[in-house]
Amino acid sequence: MHVRDTLRIEVTVTNTGSVAGKEVVQLYLHDDYSSISRPVRQLKGFSKVYLEPGQKKTVQFTLTAPSLSFIGQMNRRIVEPGGFHVMIEKLSADFLLE
Repeated sequence: MHVRDTLRIEVTVTNTGSVAGKEVVQLYLHDDYSSISRPVRQLKGFSKVYLEPGQKKTVQFTLTAPSLSFIGQMNRRIVEPGGFHVMIEKLSADFLLE
């Protein structure tokens, strides 16, 4: 992935229960290496979905350069290349920003 690219993440949520309900799907990001200390898990997006029993819904998130940016040592917003870890609940994936 390059700084100008957009990364789309999709996850399908299923209500396996016998009652309708709501679920909050949360997307977390971890920067594998950074010039400053960063959170282990940083919330980058969430979506609340309502599901009937047995119903499935696909939830989409989009990551762009501003999503990966942070305030650096010079007190300016920056994006650093390197590895990132994306997590949704117990699902996770890695990607490399060049």
